[in-house]
Amino acid sequence: MTSATYQVTGMTCEHCVRAVTGELRALDGVGGVTVELVPGGSSAVTVTSEAPLPAGAVAAALDEAGDYLLSGE
Repeated sequence: MTSATYQVTGMTCEHCVRAVTGELRALDGVGGVTVELVPGGSSAVTVTSEAPLPAGAVAAALDEAGDYLLSGE
């Protein structure tokens, strides 16, 4: 198992956390997702998976969840 933390912008509430968590958990090999919500700022999203995830797959899951972006994009 590997773990990676991403900085995600656009999250403001627990609904955002549930949406992002659900989409990321749906990715192949993901075993867990934790979110440290910073409303209106950059939230830390930690993903535990069997292998490192491509940044594009993470970005696509965030886009599917709503108007969320990897910080710096």
